[in-house]
Amino acid sequence: MGEKRSKGGCCGWFIALVILALVVGAVVYTVKKKIDNADSDKPAPVPGPPGAIEQRYASALKIAMQFFDIQKSGKLENNKISWRGDSALEDGKQAKIDLSKGMFDAGDNMKFGFPMAFTASVLSWAILEYGDQMDAVGQLEPAQDSLKWITDYLIEAHPSENVLYIQVGDPVADHKCWSKPESITEERPLLQVNTSSPGSDVAGETAAAMASASLVFKKTNPTYSGTLLKHAKQLFTFADDNKELYSVSVPEVATYYNSTGFGDELLWAATWLYHATGEDSYLQYVTGQMGDDYAEYGSPTWFSWDNKLAGTQVLLSRISFFKAKGLSSSYGSGLQKYRKSAEAVMCGLLPNSPTATQSRTDNGLIWVSEWNALQQPVASAFLASIYSDYMLTSQTPKIKCDSESYTPKDLRNFAKSQADYVLGKNPLHMSYLVGYGNKFPKFVHHRGASIPANAKVGCKDGFKYLDSPDPNPNVATGALVGGPFLNDTYIDSRNNSMQAEPSTYNSAVIVGLLSSLVTTSSAVLSLS
Repeated sequence: MGEKRSKGGCCGWFIALVILALVVGAVVYTVKKKIDNADSDKPAPVPGPPGAIEQRYASALKIAMQFFDIQKSGKLENNKISWRGDSALEDGKQAKIDLSKGMFDAGDNMKFGFPMAFTASVLSWAILEYGDQMDAVGQLEPAQDSLKWITDYLIEAHPSENVLYIQVGDPVADHKCWSKPESITEERPLLQVNTSSPGSDVAGETAAAMASASLVFKKTNPTYSGTLLKHAKQLFTFADDNKELYSVSVPEVATYYNSTGFGDELLWAATWLYHATGEDSYLQYVTGQMGDDYAEYGSPTWFSWDNKLAGTQVLLSRISFFKAKGLSSSYGSGLQKYRKSAEAVMCGLLPNSPTATQSRTDNGLIWVSEWNALQQPVASAFLASIYSDYMLTSQTPKIKCDSESYTPKDLRNFAKSQADYVLGKNPLHMSYLVGYGNKFPKFVHHRGASIPANAKVGCKDGFKYLDSPDPNPNVATGALVGGPFLNDTYIDSRNNSMQAEPSTYNSAVIVGLLSSLVTTSSAVLSLS
């Protein structure tokens, strides 16, 4: 009996100690939680001018910028790419306009106006938000030069108020050839939108590109900036007065860049025009009935060449973050809806958020589509960086995602996670940015890169290079390929266009993301 009592006493003391430890642990956890919550209410310090350089991002940015030079069409100036030369010099001649500039879309020799204009919009935005950081690593001037190469083309593509040329080349004929741009022999027909065959999406996107670019060149080239702004206003009016999908008016474009709506482009264009002009009419446009009809408040979407809503929400958020002077209070509720929608986008991206999207790989990469899988994660990370910097500069300590709070640092960490995955922190230990690191795709689906610079090949005989077992003779430096499958795998094959084809608009979003991460600085309070 005594032995049993002794054991029972030990057991009782042990249970008491466990309960005490649990109570103490709960008290400590509660106190720590309160301290953490109190700390999260304190805004982080506002960054000053550009600080210490993150060398891996600086190196990646310099590499990524080079793909724009690879994609240039026309008579090349100060050509830095040894295996590229003048090309498509006759583009637009049949319409008595010069469409020789611009950039080839991807691995082919086509000029598609819709994604090209998106490339210009995003590149402009990156320069406007992070030009000081680009400048800190010597990449601001190359970014401006690449942007102007596109906007020079867009000005030519808009010869009158209600006419916009939206495509150069026949994709069916182009895809029957495997030839480098310098060897183009096939016909280069033109497609346009006009009042009889309107396209609010492509015209709206082009207006956004020109309005945003007008801000980039406002101080350095005011005459050029004014020209861009005039075109932007005309195109926006054309797009708004003649509402229609361009893929309905011009059905042949639907195979490659089918548009799923035009409301997002109209809101995106009006937002950029507000920033470029300061005119209340554009802000009234986005916060009024058009916002109710097309903004999809509170419903997170993916930022891409086809859908600009998330970008619009973040871009309009900067107005409420930085309280534009003289802004009428009547816009407050509308702007707040956009900001709340932008926060919903951010909450969906943060991996530990209660509302986190499940659209990601096991290794944390946002993953939405097997075609060009990297567009959404890189574009999302770019938006997260921008929003993080808006929060820091405006001394906004946190955002709420249901019951949880998250800081600007959480958003920046998410952005870094996506960039790091792209640059090699993935199961394959491979960089998806061609030319970065020791391991990157060698069989990029790209005509110019796959054909030796001195080879004389026509339309058909170039296919031997598509099917060659050898790596590309020319490195498409800076190309961001399509990316991995959902299971984090990648097949390095030129015939695998789903994964191995780069695009110019992919370059725009990766340049934006890397520019945001290359160092830190406070956000500019106004884009104008």
